[in-house]
Amino acid sequence: MGSICDIAGVKIGHYTDPRRPTGCTVVMVEGGAVAGVDVRGSAPGTRETDLLNPVNTVEKINAILLSGGSAFGLEAASGVMKFLEERGIGYPTGAGRVPIVPAAVLYDLNLGDPTIRPGLQAGYEACRQANPEGCQEGNFGAGAGATVGKLFGFEFGMKGGVGTVSLRAGPWLVGAIVAVNCSGDVVDPATGRILAGARSSDRKTLRGSVASIKRGEPICRPLGENTTLAVLGTNVQLNKAEVTKLAQMGQDGLARAIHPAHTHYDGDAVFALSTGEYFVGTIPRVEILTTLGILAAEAVSQAILRAVSHAKGLPNLPAHADLTEGKPDAN
Repeated sequence: MGSICDIAGVKIGHYTDPRRPTGCTVVMVEGGAVAGVDVRGSAPGTRETDLLNPVNTVEKINAILLSGGSAFGLEAASGVMKFLEERGIGYPTGAGRVPIVPAAVLYDLNLGDPTIRPGLQAGYEACRQANPEGCQEGNFGAGAGATVGKLFGFEFGMKGGVGTVSLRAGPWLVGAIVAVNCSGDVVDPATGRILAGARSSDRKTLRGSVASIKRGEPICRPLGENTTLAVLGTNVQLNKAEVTKLAQMGQDGLARAIHPAHTHYDGDAVFALSTGEYFVGTIPRVEILTTLGILAAEAVSQAILRAVSHAKGLPNLPAHADLTEGKPDAN
């Protein structure tokens, strides 16, 4: 299935904290990339996303950071900036180059000691580990403390994680990396089967969150303790407005594979970037964006499935591999 690293110039680095399940993931594009973002959840934690608005000045980013630790984890972006500054990478100003590092965080403070969260050193270390040879999936980086299926209480949830994939349409390439930490269930769009989500009272079977809600079962109040984060990348040359549209279309993949998605309890955000390696010439822009958007949605949904399929269970928090059979989704 490949990874987002199949796009030339893109590197992925994870930092996974050995003291508790948390960490951060950096998507590095040292040569710069045009980027956009689409935020749909009601509880986002972000940094530098306003820069990505097509009407604003800065055209290119140098890295995107996904982090655990809730809002505290935004500090890890300073470590990414430090790493890039030391190498003279960033937006040129009269006082030197300023690295452009948009970031978003997910909530994982309910596992282990909540005072341990990614900071400056974690972001710096993730950059040191970054390489273009693909990346680890499951309980790594921003996916280390990720969990899913918490609408009926954290104690009934399951392990989430990080996953990546790439898809092609001829020479056009779209890749995605997703940290899955949703309040809803993760569902295979092709079969309707729930891969991971809220468990029943026996803790051994899946309840089906949407079906339970339709029956009138009350949900818990998980507040903003969730969030799924994704980064899309393409080798096709796009401008800021077009890459923002790509991020928007990528959200369709999130909604296909997570039921429900974009809730008041999630801060779901999808970034997109274009390295500009491939110039499409005279092909109509609408045709280009439609094709890339289709690939983007599919890549996001497949990366979500890979994230939970590669996740490893923790004590009292099983993963997909720990359940013998998934349940059909009654969406």
